Amino acid sequence: MTSVLYDAPGPRARVRNIVYTVLFTVALGAVVWWVYDGLSSKGQLDWIKWEPFFTSTQPYTAFIWPGLQNTLIAASLALVIALPLGAVFGIARLSDHRWVRGVAGTAVEFFRAIPVLILMLFANQAYSDFTDINPDDRPLYAVVTGLVLYNASVLAEIVRAGILSLPKGQTDAAKAIGMRKGQTMTNVLLPQSVTAMLPAIVSQLVVIVKDTALGGAMLSFAELLSSVRPMSANYGANTIACFTIVAVIFIALNFVLTSAASWLERKLRRGKKSTGAVVHAGPGGGLETVGPTTLDGDAGH
Repeated sequence: MTSVLYDAPGPRARVRNIVYTVLFTVALGAVVWWVYDGLSSKGQLDWIKWEPFFTSTQPYTAFIWPGLQNTLIAASLALVIALPLGAVFGIARLSDHRWVRGVAGTAVEFFRAIPVLILMLFANQAYSDFTDINPDDRPLYAVVTGLVLYNASVLAEIVRAGILSLPKGQTDAAKAIGMRKGQTMTNVLLPQSVTAMLPAIVSQLVVIVKDTALGGAMLSFAELLSSVRPMSANYGANTIACFTIVAVIFIALNFVLTSAASWLERKLRRGKKSTGAVVHAGPGGGLETVGPTTLDGDAGH
């Protein structure tokens, strides 16, 4: 059976595919065995190394939970600040005023080009030299600042691309009924582009959560990943077990985040069955909005 995009393999191609599959499976099995044998020979798979995570709550209450709290605090602060800031810069890059576009574009390109770790290090030094922030709180400020500057610039491009992806007729229709540029952006373009932007925004939020670990590596920020070292030292150098548990927590955290975003995206797509608010000229010549119109044309009240 063939299609426009795919030709069914012939007898020789099927044999080659089987051979390649067998070879890949054997190679993968060899790699898995090599990793297992290496860990087993060093005692990293012994039950005594994993037992504390299944028989006691101490590893979680003393090490993992404090680190997870700091990770969530830093990621939440960065998210709350970076999202609106990125939206502002993304919209500013679409401004009719050249100087607004120039300033916004320069800021976005500058901070997007610098690695987030360098932004954190610069922020930490700046807070040390020019502020009186408590040294114990300084790593949190530096991590959040670096995450905000980098991710706001990336989110700005996501917002700009999402708005530009809409048909030009949306803007023309808004102008035809007398909407100003600001009204067009807030009432027409942004609401429609949210659904298109959501997958990219969520992927960036996952990056924010993971990048908090950079602060633990370079700024002694007590986040989730940095809890591995003291935890491993306390439980007999069970490094692999500690990294595995922390990795599972990161996976679960990001899975919850992406699942919530997927639910929100489905809800927004279902909401698009409504045509939204009806805007027309009011008696005084201004714009007047009535309730949303459903598919059968009835106005909501």
